[in-house]
Amino acid sequence: MASSPCGNSNFDSGLEIKTRSVEQTLIPLVSQITTLINHKDKPKKSERTLAAIHKVGQAVSVAVGRFVTVGEAIATENQELKDEMGQACFEARRAGDAIAQLTDVGSALPSQSDGRVTVFSDRTGMVKAARLLLSSVTKVLVLADRIVIKQIITSRNKVLVTLDHLERVSTFQEFVQIFSQFGNEMVEFAHLTGDRQNDLKDEKKKARMAAARAVLEKCTMMLLTASKTCLRHPDCESARLNKDAVFHRMRCALEQVIEIVTEARSCGENKILPASIYNGIKDFKSSVECLRENLYSLSPQSMGSQLEALVEQTEDFTDSAYTSHEQRQAILGLCQLARQDTQQLVNAWVEAQSVHAKEATEDMEVAILKTCQSISDLRRELHKVAVIRASDLLKVHGEQLPLRALKAAGAEGNLEAMAEYSRKLTEQKEQLVETCRLLCHVSGTEPLEITCVHAEETFHVIGPQIISAAQTLALHPSSKIAKENLEVFCEAWESQLCDMALLLREINDIFEGRRGDKRPYLSLPRPGKHSANLKTAKAVKLDAEEQTSMAKLGLELRLLSSDVDTEVEKWEEQEHDIVRQSQSLASMAYNMYLFTRGEGLLKTTLDLFHQAEVFSEEGLQLCSSLRTFSTQLVDEEKSVVMTEMEKLLALCQKLQMGAKTPVQGKTATFQKVESSIQTTRGVLTVVLSLLSFCNKLNKKHKSERTSLGSPQDWRERPDESTPVKEEGALNSKNSNGFGVKSLEQHMATLNLLESK
Repeated sequence: MASSPCGNSNFDSGLEIKTRSVEQTLIPLVSQITTLINHKDKPKKSERTLAAIHKVGQAVSVAVGRFVTVGEAIATENQELKDEMGQACFEARRAGDAIAQLTDVGSALPSQSDGRVTVFSDRTGMVKAARLLLSSVTKVLVLADRIVIKQIITSRNKVLVTLDHLERVSTFQEFVQIFSQFGNEMVEFAHLTGDRQNDLKDEKKKARMAAARAVLEKCTMMLLTASKTCLRHPDCESARLNKDAVFHRMRCALEQVIEIVTEARSCGENKILPASIYNGIKDFKSSVECLRENLYSLSPQSMGSQLEALVEQTEDFTDSAYTSHEQRQAILGLCQLARQDTQQLVNAWVEAQSVHAKEATEDMEVAILKTCQSISDLRRELHKVAVIRASDLLKVHGEQLPLRALKAAGAEGNLEAMAEYSRKLTEQKEQLVETCRLLCHVSGTEPLEITCVHAEETFHVIGPQIISAAQTLALHPSSKIAKENLEVFCEAWESQLCDMALLLREINDIFEGRRGDKRPYLSLPRPGKHSANLKTAKAVKLDAEEQTSMAKLGLELRLLSSDVDTEVEKWEEQEHDIVRQSQSLASMAYNMYLFTRGEGLLKTTLDLFHQAEVFSEEGLQLCSSLRTFSTQLVDEEKSVVMTEMEKLLALCQKLQMGAKTPVQGKTATFQKVESSIQTTRGVLTVVLSLLSFCNKLNKKHKSERTSLGSPQDWRERPDESTPVKEEGALNSKNSNGFGVKSLEQHMATLNLLESK
């Protein structure tokens, strides 16, 4: 057999692929090479088969050539990787040429005597060439990925240097100048880390990255107002403590991002998540079910110890002062039942071992089923307790009474009242921290556990920061800057409550098996489609001012989409057209919110405009469903629904026309993005009002049809409880939303010091 034109290679083929973009880039190449290697080795080969093999081989070679050209350009720009990248590119080009030669079979069969080496005569050579190509291309991609990591580290270093300068400034003029630079650097860092977060394959790392980026997002505005307050009141100790805490938290978050992208093994990386009851139950059930396969895999004593460790963890629930007596008794009762069932299993197990049984006996099988059932019942009860606690807290704390009282006491300079409401906020913080710990126990996945821990830490940190900001205002009640600073910290608290509501919904989805698969988001550009410096292609890059404006709009969009989801869950008929279409609109709006953060599936403005078109079409479908729904209503009810439906129709048509209208230039594109998101927000506001009103009508008429026996009876019967007009409720904006003042407003007022 002829030798391979490729020869042997010492290349490392065991490279670990850690990002989706690298993985997805390799898939088409693997598919084509597999086609070449696995072709059917028939004695007779048609011209069509030969032509197909030749075409695939040449396509691989051409693609590799383009790919290597990009790799070589990267090597030229990054001297520290020049040798490694150069070698990888050389090996890839050599393997591509070898495959082209081996697949050069022409349009007819070569004769046995012409001596040419082809894929038919040298299958081993093709396998070697394929291995070398995959290995070298993978290494080029992994090396290119190092450039992305280098960009993130460089961006972080710039942010840190500017952060140090910001911390040391002593005048407003200097602060304005440096903060403007800091804002631009943070926007760049947010884009780079957002792409990286979505590209990571490891879901735990992705969750840790999301937590760190959320801290940076919230702390950027806190840093602005806390620094302004400190400059305005340099001798105020509470203002200094408030500012120092923000800077410290930002540095910790920046360090966590770098630990994730570089896989550093610092104390932060090795921070072990608290043991959750969910994982304990999963491990215990696994041990119990393994007895079916092997009676001697572990000892009865170890199983008993495993259960007791699990029961001990439930003390986080039973020892809580906020757990009701009924809930505590239910948990203790299920723990005792699990002990009894486990003891019966151990007895049957010991008896089976005494007779040297090779597999589980019938008594053991019954005991295994009972034990698994009792432990599942315990998990269900713990989940119910945690979710009810969280839901009740969110309802109570949604009113924000301590925050409003703190603001009022601070503005009045009432130190005594401020101290009283600070104690109440501290108690509220402790309740939320404990609830996050309970949710962590029942979260169901490690990424959600990480999110729960992040929520717990956030409440733990922001609570004292709000109090220090309130103390500053109480000491300087006429200070507009101190008032503004307290407002920003209160907004961060409210934002975390909204995040907690989203987290609670995700935990419920996991528990009830409603978790959907998301399409991967790829940040690494594909060969032939990226520039030599590997910067992610974006239709338009927003500056700091535009990004801040988008962040505010996006946050309102997220809150509205969450409220729509909550309202949808109140419907008894989950398959109703109005429900399904509203859910779809909320989901698309959430994607648009992620776009404003530089995350998610919508990577460019073109993606956003396409999403807006699809959103408007779904909104028009909802209008059709509402029109159908209104046919069963009496005149006054129908009038209210139709009025709101007309508003919805106009907004959807406006969004559709705007999304389809072409624009040129950065300013026009930004205005189109802003208009699209604002109109989407308007659509959701109307949908939210309609959902609540239509649900009431649906329940009412369903009840009347049941009691009267005829669908027509309620149409003819006047009902004093029928709402005549609810325009006020329908037109009212969502009271749970909050806005973050844009950066330019802060920048414009930095030098305008109010008099004492």
